Amino acid sequence: MTVKKLLVTLALMLPLASYGQSITPAQIEQFKQLPRAQQESLARQYGVDLESLSGASNRAQRPQQVTVVEPVSSITDEERDEARDQKQQEDDQAEKNGGLKPYGYDLFAGSPTTFAPVTEIPIPSNYTLGPGDVLRIQLWGKENQNLELPIGRDGSISFPQSGPMSVAGLSFDEVRELIRKRVSEQYIGVEASVSLGELRSMRVFVLGEARNPGSYSVSSLTTITNALYVSGGIKQNGSLRNVQHKRNGKLVGTLDLYDLLMKGDSSADNRLQPGDVIFIPPVGKRAGIDGEVYRPALYELKNNSTLADLIGMAGGNTPQAYLQRINIERTNEDFLRIIAEADYTTTEGKQVRIKAGDTVRIPSISDITGQYVEVKGAATRPGKFAWVPGMRVSSLIRNLEADLMPSADKRYAAIVRVDEESDNISVLNLRLREAVQQKGNEFDLFLEEKDRILIFSDAGKVKGGEEGQDFTRESLFVPVLQRLKAQANPANPQQTIQITGPVRYPGEYPMPATRNLADAIFVAGGLRDSASLYQAEVARYTTDESGIGQTRILNVNLVDALAGQIKLALESRDRILIKSIPDFAKTRTVELKGEVRYPGTYTFRDGETLKEVLERAGGLTTNAFPKGAVFSREKLRQLEAQRLREAEERLQGDLLGVQLEGDGFSGQSADRTKQVQGLLEEVQSSKPVGRLVINLENVLNSADYQSIRLQDGDSLTVPIIPQSVSVFGEVQFPTSHLHHAALTVDDYLERSGGPTRQADESRVYVVKANGAVMLPEKSRWFGGRSQQLEPGDTVIMPIDVDRLNQLELWTNVSQIVYQMALGAAAVGNL
Repeated sequence: MTVKKLLVTLALMLPLASYGQSITPAQIEQFKQLPRAQQESLARQYGVDLESLSGASNRAQRPQQVTVVEPVSSITDEERDEARDQKQQEDDQAEKNGGLKPYGYDLFAGSPTTFAPVTEIPIPSNYTLGPGDVLRIQLWGKENQNLELPIGRDGSISFPQSGPMSVAGLSFDEVRELIRKRVSEQYIGVEASVSLGELRSMRVFVLGEARNPGSYSVSSLTTITNALYVSGGIKQNGSLRNVQHKRNGKLVGTLDLYDLLMKGDSSADNRLQPGDVIFIPPVGKRAGIDGEVYRPALYELKNNSTLADLIGMAGGNTPQAYLQRINIERTNEDFLRIIAEADYTTTEGKQVRIKAGDTVRIPSISDITGQYVEVKGAATRPGKFAWVPGMRVSSLIRNLEADLMPSADKRYAAIVRVDEESDNISVLNLRLREAVQQKGNEFDLFLEEKDRILIFSDAGKVKGGEEGQDFTRESLFVPVLQRLKAQANPANPQQTIQITGPVRYPGEYPMPATRNLADAIFVAGGLRDSASLYQAEVARYTTDESGIGQTRILNVNLVDALAGQIKLALESRDRILIKSIPDFAKTRTVELKGEVRYPGTYTFRDGETLKEVLERAGGLTTNAFPKGAVFSREKLRQLEAQRLREAEERLQGDLLGVQLEGDGFSGQSADRTKQVQGLLEEVQSSKPVGRLVINLENVLNSADYQSIRLQDGDSLTVPIIPQSVSVFGEVQFPTSHLHHAALTVDDYLERSGGPTRQADESRVYVVKANGAVMLPEKSRWFGGRSQQLEPGDTVIMPIDVDRLNQLELWTNVSQIVYQMALGAAAVGNL
């Protein structure tokens, strides 16, 4: 089928539904292959809806939103750096102006791309048509047809079957009436609806102090603010109040953006025409306003602005503004900064002229000057409250549970009072519980104007992270103590005291108004149970007749002082020392374990011996082995730990020396290194026992044996009767053997496989069950290796330290390690 035949078919079937059903998809595709210009020409000639044939999107669909301001992620690095530099410059300029920034410039901030959203606004009736606009005409009645007729360069549209029609320069309303008239005349029984489709674009210029000056292609409905938005807004050195709209070199109008920002008035936001210029001149005179206004900033002045105008631009003053003394800082004729004042409550003050460079500061109402009392600290509703004459503490704090935090100290509070004549402060002690629970009594003190009630937290009630940690006596009294010290003079000495010792809150406190020692102790939270009621001291600083300072010590019986039987008035800087009961609640314990009739932890008296405590414990059982008893002491344990640390340090040094020697000793360096490392590991893994070698049988049965006075932390472990003899050290198979009375030291060594190559057979020693170490050559029981052993004994075959260069420490270290190991084994085997 030829294109001509195709178009004839389309023309004969004007309704979209009809030709949509008669034309095949193949014919539509053939039509799409034609050049766009030919498609438009043929479609206009035959009055065919080109969009319906070409598969374009539905005309009823809303225009797609186009992003006007680019997101930050799409801005190039160069633009980002430029924006960062500009932001830094603006911040620097704001810092010079006391932190004030110019008002309104962030309205258009951004990086523009295109300007499409204005196509969605309603078309005004006086809109002037021009080349590039598209008219949409819907015919219905006897014939149904949708037409899109673009306005050509000659200013006319090609209306099907009736020829061209000139519409350029006419308003939209005029063109709509002309089309309706022509349709009614030429199409019998057909009516027309006319609307605008695509709008023409035009080029305008945004010049001057724009962020991105230049020419921009915008829609024909663009206004001044739309163009400013496209150009990225106005620089901070550009004027917001004198945006000029020019056409053909003449000023058409000006736009004051303050009217738009502050009043929402857009009446001066004129629509642009092709070739229009928006010129942004430099900013005019500015003045700053700060303080109690809603919009502190720098504002551009216009004409003769007054103080009332500036405050109005700043959104008005807040309720906290003090309007009787408004400060105006300005530059005088000598270029010096001076400060003037204005009373805004008067007509003259409101009409004060504001000059360029002025900085207006509206102060706030100072703290309430009277008729109030204040609650601070661990209260549920701290703050200032109205004061009336005759007001008491119970009028302000009515319920201890509801008005105070759970962590509050409900026993004590303080009232800080200011003397109106001298401006000095004093502190009254308040027994809070009595004041609230017994309203109107002597403890329910009268409050005076400006009194501050300090509610403290109770340290015993405050847990970590809970509210109330900042309301301790120490923290709340800090400013009070500073004030008391600052107001001190020879006629009025410093009214502070210090209290130390077993009180709940030792520290420095204001002098109680009563100067009573009992009240001072009450302020510090009261006495602890460890306090001595018969021993206390008051250290007092005085001067003698010649004016030389000295300290006097006053001994006080607290029982009498608390009962009010001693008339001792505290003085400035007194230091109160509450003494503790000697060894108060100090318990000394010894632990008895193993084969004791009644084992357990026993508390002993000062000077009590091990024998006496064992008698209290019922003595030993029939299976007890007193020769193997392990008696340990905490102080000895600490000493052994120190010896182990010293041995470890020396062994590490010796190990380093052996490693540095290399194979200089017949290639045995690796063996020596391994042996030293093994001994070092034994030292590091050994745990101090603190064993004290005793003969438990003599302790219990011999009157001549030295008594063992117990110390706190002592421990006695009595093992069960053993049946073995152990062999440790440099033998082939270190192990334990069943005890036989006929076997000697050599017999046990032989049963363990005999000595190794590193063994020193001449230095074999025996660790007895009670922890004593005996060498064969020094033993009075046997003169050689044929000596028989007892159950629980341990034979130690030491390493031959003479074979290893300069490691004489090994013998002592091995003895320490083995002895500790045997003691620990004796304790662990129970």
